[in-house]
Amino acid sequence: MRYIIIGAGAVGCVVGGRLAEAGSEVVLVARGAHRAALREHGLRLRVPDGEFVHRLPVVEDPAELGELRADDVLVLAVKTQDSVAALQTWGPAAVAGGGTAAERLPLVCAQNGVESQRLALRTFRTVYGVCVWLPCALVEPGVVSAAGAPLTGILHLGRYPHGTDETARLIAADLEKSRFEAPVVPDVTRWQYAKLLANLGNALEAVTGPMESDEAVALLGRVKAEGVAVLDAAGIPYASAEEQRAVRGDKVFLAPLHGAPRGGGSSWQSLDRGTGTIEADYLNGEIALLGRLHGVPTPLNDLLQRLANTFARERRAPGSMPVEELVRLTEMDHGTSG
Repeated sequence: MRYIIIGAGAVGCVVGGRLAEAGSEVVLVARGAHRAALREHGLRLRVPDGEFVHRLPVVEDPAELGELRADDVLVLAVKTQDSVAALQTWGPAAVAGGGTAAERLPLVCAQNGVESQRLALRTFRTVYGVCVWLPCALVEPGVVSAAGAPLTGILHLGRYPHGTDETARLIAADLEKSRFEAPVVPDVTRWQYAKLLANLGNALEAVTGPMESDEAVALLGRVKAEGVAVLDAAGIPYASAEEQRAVRGDKVFLAPLHGAPRGGGSSWQSLDRGTGTIEADYLNGEIALLGRLHGVPTPLNDLLQRLANTFARERRAPGSMPVEELVRLTEMDHGTSG
């Protein structure tokens, strides 16, 4: 199978680079300065055992590839806010032998949150979800880092909305040759909702910086508690913290990487790069949406969603709001709502 990585940012490049290293055929889809650097210098992947350069085909859209192949696997790794545009671009692409990508090819959503695969299923007939547990960062155009060792990451994989099949097992086999653990599960959304709860801290980290103070840790606990209350009210199952720890064990720990300082999570990185957008609508905003549907108040997630979008829109520096100020805002919001 050939893997077409749609959205070759941090996650996409690490997955694509590791697949290529293990012998899979990989095409990267990228834009702008990152695309130019990938084409000129190759993908520079910094991992605990060194820096590796992978010279892979890099395109911006399907036209550059001509007809897609019947054995292509599309891996959607853009941020959720960019999913619709990517799906509209790649869904109608012609496949050799007739039909379109949306009709004939598997689409694997390797993203945070739970919304992209739902968007994809509106047009793509065969959609897979991935719970991405992969510490990585885009260091600069053309350079990505992944600090996980001895495994690079753990990628639970399954059909969306549920089930498994032979394609999922073949993809998992390729991933497991590539420094990943890739359990094929019939209930991938259960793992994704558990990851969603963890990702509710992304906006908090992006706005106030590393969560090192007691105030920040306590606030994060309250943010996650809102998420748990919402999922429970909605009757949505999610893997427990104990189950997640049992699966991960000591398979992935963060190793120091020379020349690749670890900044923050994906939302922090979006602010750091000044992209103008952030994924908070599909993380904290998912909890806010479910809260409104099921009558559960979510004031902290509402506030973080709003602040993260303001920071992105105004291109504010990540971590530039003192946590004490954020705590004060939560108290003001509570007083207003009360």
